This record gives sequence, C-alpha cells and structure tokens, in this order.
Amino acid sequence: MKPSTVFMSYTRNDLTNFVILMGLGFAVVPFVVQTDYWYSSILIPWLCLSLAAVGQQIVMGYAGQLALGAAGFMAAGAFALFNLELRLPFMPFPFNLMISGLIAAFFGIIFGLPSLRVRGIYLMVATLAAQFFIIWMIDKFGWFKNYDTSGIITAQDIVIFGREFTSPFEMYLVVLVTVTVLTVLAINMTRGSTGRNWMAVRDMDIAAESMGISLLRTKLQAFAISAFFCGVAGALFAFTYLKSMEPVAFDIKLSFRILFMVILGGLGTINGAFIGAAFILLFPVVLNTLGNGVFHGMIDATIISSIELVVFGVLIIVFMIYEPLGMAKLWDSIKAKLAPQSTLEQAQEKQQRL
Repeated sequence: MKPSTVFMSYTRNDLTNFVILMGLGFAVVPFVVQTDYWYSSILIPWLCLSLAAVGQQIVMGYAGQLALGAAGFMAAGAFALFNLELRLPFMPFPFNLMISGLIAAFFGIIFGLPSLRVRGIYLMVATLAAQFFIIWMIDKFGWFKNYDTSGIITAQDIVIFGREFTSPFEMYLVVLVTVTVLTVLAINMTRGSTGRNWMAVRDMDIAAESMGISLLRTKLQAFAISAFFCGVAGALFAFTYLKSMEPVAFDIKLSFRILFMVILGGLGTINGAFIGAAFILLFPVVLNTLGNGVFHGMIDATIISSIELVVFGVLIIVFMIYEPLGMAKLWDSIKAKLAPQSTLEQAQEKQQRL
C-alpha cells in the first residue's frame, strides 16, 4: 500500500512536519529569540550554510560525485549578486538572487565535466579547480569588486518591493523564506524521477546507463543544481551575515566545513544537511562556553580550536565506519523509540524510500 500523496511527491506526514517547522520558524522563534545576536550570529549563518550543505548533498549524497568546491560556487553567487545589485538596481532583489544562483550553476556545469571521465578521489581533486579558479578570477579582475582597492567591499542593503530589510530579524525572515522554498524543491527532486536517476548513477553508473539513463545529463544536472543552491547560499551568506564581499571568506576551509556538515549530518539525507550544519556551528560555541564558564578561561583559545578539529575528525571516522547515514539516522532512531510506528506505517515509509 502506497502512502497517500497530497502534493507532488509529499505525503500528509511531510506536510504536517512542514507546517510545524514553518510555525516554529515564523511564529515561535520571533517570540523566543529577542536578541539580535542569535539572529545575526547563529540562525542566519546556520540557514545559509544548511542551504549550501543541501547543495553538497545533491551532488555528493544523491549523485555520488565526490566534489570539493562548494565555497567557490558560494563566492560566485555572492559576487554575482553584488554586481547585479550594483549594475541593475532596478531589478527586484529576489530576481537578482535567482540569477546569481544560475551564474553559479553555469560554473557548476563547467567544473562538472571532469565527472564524465574520472571518479572518486580524482574527481574531488579535479573539482578543487572550481574553488581556486573562481577566487583567482575575482581577485584578478577588478571589475568583479567594482575596482575597489581595499579588498573588502560592503554589500548593498536588501530591498524587496521598496522595503528595506536591514535589521537582523528582517534578514532572518528573508533567509528563512528562501531556504524553505529551495529545501522543499530539493526534497521533491530527490523523491522524484530526478532523484532516482541520481541514485542510480551513484549506486552503479554502468547499470544506470544500460537502463537508458544519460550519464552526461544526470551528472551535469546534479552539479548544476548543487552549484545553484551553493550560489544562492553564498549570496545570502554575504548579504545577511558577512554584510561584505571578500574572496578570503570563501576559502577552502569553508568548503571543508560544508563537507563535514554533509558527512556528519548523513549522506543522502536533506535533514542531515541541517543537522550537520547545526552541529558544526554550535559545537565550537559549546566548547568556548565550557572553557570560559567551567574553567574560567584557563584553557587557551588555540587549544579549544584544536579540540574542535580533533572531535570533528574522530566523529567523521566513526560515522563513516559505523553509521554512514550520520546524525540524521540517529535522530530517526530516537524518534522511532519515542514514538513507535505500526508495521503498516513502517512498510509505507520503506516503500516510499524505494
């Protein structure tokens, strides 16, 4: 028996969860969070990096292509939006935001071409070209930075339908709406024929090709959509969190952070992108709080930073060996124990995943 579908490939449980999350994001959070710090330093970067991790999930978790260069596509989207806002100020901000994502998708197609010939670690090394080339291009040609010699340019204010969104709460709403829309689209793609093609190529590309799936179209499609998500995430990250344009902010370290989010959160899961991003962002905050509150600052900041890297490395090894689905699987297991499902519901979910 198939689960009842009420909208595209979403079930009633999906829509229930969606309504609950939207209620939390739009109604509960504004009443609970009263300080600008939480919006500007926690919630906004979490949503932006989660969106970038969703893009990384598409190309790596679903399509099975080992790519490392998400920060490069984020930089492409950020500087594309800056130039669109600068040179086409009459265009609506949402339109410019989507165009910046399409520009990043163009780079994704170009740097996804090596996936047709190489795979595995060799593909990951090849995709590093996107990271270094995009940053080099922005630094080399002054036009992208409006010939600013300081190296850091200020992002324009977000104006939508004549209204400025400048406060942390207002920018949080802009990011929340954008991330929500794109996440819903990502879930639908992964559950439809597009996602099935990605997973077929991921599991065994030769068999997928023999079934009539075009490897060229499927792989480049995954790279393009992944880069689009990263481009939009980078644009929002620069305009709402950094509030400035600086190529150094999108260095290789950011690409590794997004990779860690995907691995720890769980490969091939959309909710794993959000869980992994939350852990990567909040774990250093917890360590610093313990260092300052419990040990009263006796532990040096460099030691705390080293502890972060050690914990991340150990967790990545543990999850890749014992639980490839990461924290998302642990979360599902906890929910199953707290609210056991009937045999029929379990069979429905299993059939839905297939």
